[in-house]
Amino acid sequence: MTFQRARSAEQREERRRTILDTALKMLDEMPVAEVSLNELSRRVGLAKSNVLRYFESREAVLLELLDRALRDWLAEVAEELAAGVDPDRTAPERAEAFAAVVARSLARRTVLCDLIGAQAAVLEHNVSTDVVVRFKRSAVGGLETMAEFLHRAVPEVGGEATSVCLLAMILTGGLWTHSRPSPSAQAAYAADPALWT
Repeated sequence: MTFQRARSAEQREERRRTILDTALKMLDEMPVAEVSLNELSRRVGLAKSNVLRYFESREAVLLELLDRALRDWLAEVAEELAAGVDPDRTAPERAEAFAAVVARSLARRTVLCDLIGAQAAVLEHNVSTDVVVRFKRSAVGGLETMAEFLHRAVPEVGGEATSVCLLAMILTGGLWTHSRPSPSAQAAYAADPALWT
């Protein structure tokens, strides 16, 4: 696909959407670590310098996709929690049901989990302060929404709802990364199972 120069605000916004949609398709095919600006540019049909007119870096594209994916996930998981957590159960049972619904929902969203796993180590680097501030503000809003979901399902958690949800997201990123070892690590584990700890 090739583009003519985007002249209007609508054309520029359409170009941004095309770049984001293309990057999202790439994430369906490959992990975050393999998404390159060169390949994204090639698939969009723009020179790399033109892609950089819309996003300051590859990481800025991916950070915006993470923001979008988090918002989409929160909208979906709200319905799942309403259906999956019985308010007539005990507090421990409601907490377990909440955790199970969230875990199943995240497990279905592999791209989201891959982006969460890359957030601090990769996506928040090579971007401006403004990009990080925008993302973090949105992420804090999402965290507050998730804490509201938890508080609604398990009011006994009280003022710790936000901390519990933050820990859950940090664990999601860390566990996702460690549960998907590289091909080299897999070969090492196959060669010496004692290394798997």
